Amino acid sequence: MLLCDIGNSSYHFLDEQEEYKQNISSFDPASIKERVYYISVNASLHAKLQSLPNWIDLSNYIDRDKYYKTMGIDRIFAVESIANGVVIDAGSAVTVDVVKNNKFIGGFIYPGIQAMQKTYENISPALAYSFNFECDFDIMPKNSQDAISYGYLKTLYCEVIAHKLPIILTGGDALEFKKIFPDAKIDTALIFHTMKKIIQQNEDILC
Repeated sequence: MLLCDIGNSSYHFLDEQEEYKQNISSFDPASIKERVYYISVNASLHAKLQSLPNWIDLSNYIDRDKYYKTMGIDRIFAVESIANGVVIDAGSAVTVDVVKNNKFIGGFIYPGIQAMQKTYENISPALAYSFNFECDFDIMPKNSQDAISYGYLKTLYCEVIAHKLPIILTGGDALEFKKIFPDAKIDTALIFHTMKKIIQQNEDILC
């Protein structure tokens, strides 16, 4: 079974237990002849993927009425994989979604690490620091690197822990955020769990 989560820059595949990625600009989805179950947030690929009969869009099998109209399908699939918790998807943007008793409570979108670092750098070259994920949130900063780190990270940290729910990290920068949420679980295959569940529930149609 080949699963694929398509973002704006890469195809993220799961082949049995092996995860790997292909670049959007160089990979041709028509090169795969086996059946692929996928979701995609990349609007520019929609027509091409719809023309490939072996690529099956699983977003058609989710109840979108439980979510707001413009919510990304990747966020929806991540949320669908848990019953209780806060899902932090740390990628080009950081999305935070809260689930209680299998119900989506709401969520918010935060700039990703690279985007926020560029924002500070655009304000002044003197602020061109990487974030210190080991910054002490109990002490007001007294240097520039910790000052921008504190401003970016503590707001996110306080909002997440206020919900007092298990924290699940996914996305390319999950390991960085693990430093400020040490008790969090990292699960890079979060979206794939929901994909497998949908395939099992619709086995007569999809298999």
